[in-house]
Amino acid sequence: MCGIAGFIGAAHDSAAWQETIRAMLAAIGHRGPDGIGTMLDDRAALGTARLSIIDIASGTQPMSDPSGRYWLAYNGEIYNYLELRAELEAAGRVFLTRSDTEVVLQAWLHWGPDCLPKFNGGFAFAIYDRASGRLVLARDRYGKRPLFYLRRGGEFYFASEMKSFFAVPGFAFEQDADQLASILACWTPLPDQSGFKGIDSLPMGEWMSVENGTITRHRYEALSFDSAESVASEAEALELIRERLQASVALRLRSDVEVGVYLSGGVDSAITALLAQRESRHRLSTFSVAFEDAAFDESPQQREMADFLGSRHQALTISHGDIANALPDAVFHAEVPAFRCAFVPMFLLSRLTRDAGIKVILSGEGADEAFLGYDLFKEVLLRRAWNDLGEDVRRERLGKLYPHLTHYGPQEIAALTGLYQQFAEERMPGLFSHEMRFQNGRFATRLLREAGDPFAAISRLVAEAPGYAGMSDIHKAQWLEYKTLLAGYLLSTQGERMSLAHGVENRCPFLDPAVVAAASATNLRFDDGFEEKRLLRRAFADELPESIVTKRKFPYRAPDSAAFASARPDYLEALLSEAELAKLPFIDAKFARRLTDKVLNRPAGEIGTKEDQCFVFLLSIALLHRFFVQREGAGLTRVTPPPMRTVDLRGKPLAA
Repeated sequence: MCGIAGFIGAAHDSAAWQETIRAMLAAIGHRGPDGIGTMLDDRAALGTARLSIIDIASGTQPMSDPSGRYWLAYNGEIYNYLELRAELEAAGRVFLTRSDTEVVLQAWLHWGPDCLPKFNGGFAFAIYDRASGRLVLARDRYGKRPLFYLRRGGEFYFASEMKSFFAVPGFAFEQDADQLASILACWTPLPDQSGFKGIDSLPMGEWMSVENGTITRHRYEALSFDSAESVASEAEALELIRERLQASVALRLRSDVEVGVYLSGGVDSAITALLAQRESRHRLSTFSVAFEDAAFDESPQQREMADFLGSRHQALTISHGDIANALPDAVFHAEVPAFRCAFVPMFLLSRLTRDAGIKVILSGEGADEAFLGYDLFKEVLLRRAWNDLGEDVRRERLGKLYPHLTHYGPQEIAALTGLYQQFAEERMPGLFSHEMRFQNGRFATRLLREAGDPFAAISRLVAEAPGYAGMSDIHKAQWLEYKTLLAGYLLSTQGERMSLAHGVENRCPFLDPAVVAAASATNLRFDDGFEEKRLLRRAFADELPESIVTKRKFPYRAPDSAAFASARPDYLEALLSEAELAKLPFIDAKFARRLTDKVLNRPAGEIGTKEDQCFVFLLSIALLHRFFVQREGAGLTRVTPPPMRTVDLRGKPLAA
């Protein structure tokens, strides 16, 4: 795991290139505190801030092939690198290290872009060909690792995090109002969005080439839930799920350092921890977030699972003040607006994890998307059938839909009846499954003076997606979850960004392609009781505590606006005063101030979900403006970069 950065065709004096690449890497030194390396020649520079996980002694980057022609800067892990290495050695490739980094380089040189679908892991990398001057960038199929790029005339810059672009001469950050409208409406950046003008994100499942000033993007894998596998019975499906998850966890335990597990209190992380303990050579280390606010706390289930495993368990109890005080640092690392505060406790938990000496962590992300764990999937089926159901059946099914809501009763069912009637027909082509969610997002766009059509970008995304139009309603819902909330928020803002802020790599067994294929092959749907993740639960029912297996989905959340209403951090009023808000040219300062006054001064029970999300969006946008546009710090977490290793090839042509 690392952070990467570089550029090609930079117009400024090459004498300054070394300082530019150093500054780009120093800005992301938290991602790789174990060493920084750079390579420069007469056309390009690239570098890596390394977090040493595999082949600690000899996996130094950037890495070249023996000829010195090709250079790789690589972020991530390829979990099946041993299998790929054996295949490459059988084809005649010779290896000099034990690292997965060299496997990536050799695989590209042997197979070209055809190597990308073979990679099982989370990655983003750059390969530079000194002979042709061609630069190639690639990103994993699910968007686990970030990769941003910036074009300025004939100059091209790339980095794992946008804060590296502070080092680009003459570049000034400016928030993009059109992208912000899309982010507010969809709750998250779309695959190619950054939130800033001039900066793009390379979408998951794509690679791109930069050569002679021309940029070409290619899709190497389209997201699909059609599976060539089939199962003959439920027993066969359960066995397939167990086998695939066990193999996935075993792959993700490949490491030269200890691997721990995050325990949330739910079944996904419990299964992950169970399988990790089974494969581990040592007693497992587990970590959890607990909350002083009982409405968000799952610590009893976390302790029960830790006791069941016999793990070395540490829990971090989070208060309202903890969230309010840590938000600025967490937003700085997230780099994009957020609609909830649940990422802040994960920022604090990763610090605890690293302080405990753990560099690698497993988590249960991706299970709900593959095994249909969200209420959204059940809602889609009920809404689509709504007009064909009688009133009694509608109420009966609504009554089974949200068993985890303690306040859920006849009054709520009556209110939902009207809502479901309103959204029983598709209004936005291709987006039927998410229309109720987007209704909340539409409210948040009121923060902007002019929002245009905030759904134009996501409408284009689904219209251009291969095979999307022919998918079932459930598969479309899954596709949207993978492309939006999973990649844009759960894996990045709440996941990778928060863990790497403290030099911790996160790995997700449920994002193994073979596990996703197994979930699709088992024809997972709901029974009449709307039991989510039915086969996943049954697959491990005999191996976990019954209370964990039967526990209904309890979405991981944290206090949002209530944390700021009670803690009142010092920065709040200065950041959200009407005068300060007026500095954001795209924000409706009067609406924003009315929202702020209501959220901070009225009882929490009077603040609706829409207003709650809108306030967190406003606060994160204002913080991003201060940090990136105004370039003003606020006690930001920084890491002193280690000494750099530099390979300076300027003026040194390739040997014939």
